[in-house]
Amino acid sequence: MSGESGLKSYKVVTYGCQMNVHDSERLSGLLEDAGYVKAGQDGDPDLVVFNTCAVRENADNKLYGNLGQLAPVKSRHQGMQIAVGGCLAQKDRDTIVRKAPWVDVVFGTHNIGHLPALLERAAVEKKAQVEILESLETFPSTLPTRRESAYAAWVAISVGCNNTCTFCIVPALRGKEEDRRPGDVLAEIEALVDEGVIEVTLLGQNVNAYGSDLGDREAFSKLLRAAGQIEGLERIRFTSPHPRDFTDDVIAAMAETPNVMHQLHMPLQSGSDRVLKAMRRSYRQERFLGIIRKVREAMPDAAISTDIIVGFPGETEEDFEETMHVVREARFTNAFTFQYSKRPGTPAAEMDGQVPKAVVQARYDRLIALQEEISWEENKKQVGRTLEILVAEGEGKKDDRTDRLSGRAPDNRLVHFTKPEEPVRPGDLVTVEITYAAPHHLLAEGPTLAVRRTRAGDAWEKRQAKPAAKPAGVMLGLPGIGAPAALPLAAPAGGCCGD
Repeated sequence: MSGESGLKSYKVVTYGCQMNVHDSERLSGLLEDAGYVKAGQDGDPDLVVFNTCAVRENADNKLYGNLGQLAPVKSRHQGMQIAVGGCLAQKDRDTIVRKAPWVDVVFGTHNIGHLPALLERAAVEKKAQVEILESLETFPSTLPTRRESAYAAWVAISVGCNNTCTFCIVPALRGKEEDRRPGDVLAEIEALVDEGVIEVTLLGQNVNAYGSDLGDREAFSKLLRAAGQIEGLERIRFTSPHPRDFTDDVIAAMAETPNVMHQLHMPLQSGSDRVLKAMRRSYRQERFLGIIRKVREAMPDAAISTDIIVGFPGETEEDFEETMHVVREARFTNAFTFQYSKRPGTPAAEMDGQVPKAVVQARYDRLIALQEEISWEENKKQVGRTLEILVAEGEGKKDDRTDRLSGRAPDNRLVHFTKPEEPVRPGDLVTVEITYAAPHHLLAEGPTLAVRRTRAGDAWEKRQAKPAAKPAGVMLGLPGIGAPAALPLAAPAGGCCGD
């Protein structure tokens, strides 16, 4: 079904990490710049773009399952096109067209800017276009963007990764790290703030390695401090750092810059020194816990989350108990936990000592139970605190039934609160007192103490006033915290492709 005024409609479906979500915003911007309109919820779009992830096995299954479902849709929808991009496209290349010959375009991680031209060429030549570049042609942030949020934005400060973790294929697909110039990053943030954004998240495959391409080991902490000086920017976050590159100057910048949030996602992967060595992670348990201690000394209220892999090849019961020890010591606010599965093209896939599935499941269940207990205990410490909440859109699945609204605390905890008498909009800020804690959210059941209407709320309201189709959902592909309904067999993805 074509969009308004006969324009072609599109839908972007995203799997994977925040970097993929941000790339999808670029893809949407490119398509709208080329004359497409975002599809509504009803009818079939003229174009479906899958932005894929290659980190987890279930991402492959999801993609090919969805492509299979679209085959009959395309056969009855004249002129419909299907494109597949992202990490899985970079990895599988011609395999996608072989398995799903009804796909029109396959493009990689380095050439998302070519999508409109490839679609046009596929339509003219009546055959699939497969274009995979081996190195970045244009930094994605120079491309048009259609951002999903009016009040919060991703800002990529680097692309690629220089690490060689044995479980991860991302460096082979995204390439070596390339850093943006600090001035370009700050200019983008300033432009976003001018548009009404009050929260930004700095993105990188290994975000705190920023500067290695610029020859400045303290470039990341300097960038945090410089961003902190931008008037109107109220919240700064970043993801995902690597313990190897997490230095004292970054901790100081977080503690001393008021609008850098006291929230940290620090991927552990394993607590065993032996397993960390096999993973080719360049830190050990003592180093990791030392970082956690320093962060808590500088910011006692810091909320720290992590990624953990269970069942890496060769993991023994003793190795797993070391992971449990770190979880007890670090007291993470939450953890994204993954059961190891082989990913073709990674060294770990060829390692001896693959752990039996039943053993992995039993360890996984024990880890989940421990982390649930810790998460609940840590959240209970928030009861009685007065917090300023950034009102969010779509965070509370039960908000309509409970007459509540939802948003994020400064430390990124999810808070559901009683709807105030005064109208509030996503992007506005409310002050509430926490009255109840669950393992994965907080409740503020009393009256709202204060409402602060913001430019971000104005921007959201302005966007709603424009006649536009309801945005299609973005499927992050990240598991919920805690025990999932079905067993996931997954390599890590964490905050940003599993660093």
